[in-house]
This record gives sequence, structure tokens and C-alpha cells, in this order.
Amino acid sequence: MQRVKVLVDGRVQGVGYRYFVNNEATRYGIKGYVKNLPGGQVEIDAEGEIGQLREFLESCYQGPPMSRVDQFHRKQVTPYGYTRFRILHHEDL
Repeated sequence: MQRVKVLVDGRVQGVGYRYFVNNEATRYGIKGYVKNLPGGQVEIDAEGEIGQLREFLESCYQGPPMSRVDQFHRKQVTPYGYTRFRILHHEDL
């Protein structure tokens, strides 16, 4: 089990990026969350088996058709033990 935190820069808000990430997480069996940040970035906190996590991150780097990923900063962190994947909204912060 591996966990990464990712900061995504580019055109990633208002283009369905979080919903795309949520669908990809379901597809690859990834747990964690995705949320918009105030500065226009998106944060992904993802946990899963190494192979599935790698494929999930590659997919997130591509994003949905209307998005544009300019930077994709990944940092490996200690596994947390998430039980599902969620889209967090401002009221969840």
C-alpha cells in the first residue's frame, strides 16, 4: 500500500477535473480524496496498491478533455488507511 499527495496546477477547476479524478479512483480501486484549493490548484490525496496507483496518477496527469495540467507535484506520504474516495467541498475543509 502506498499513499501520495499531489498538487495539480493548470486549468483544473471548473472543467470537471475533480469528478474525473473521482471516477478514475473508482476505476483503479484508489482511496482518499480530491479537492479544489483557493489558489486554483487541485489537491489529490490517494492511497492504493503500487500498480493501480501508478495508472491512476497517469490518468490524472492527462485529465478530462477540457482540462490542462501544467504541473503535477507528487509527494509520497505515510499510508493513512482511507476506506473510500471522496470529492471534498469547501464545507468539508
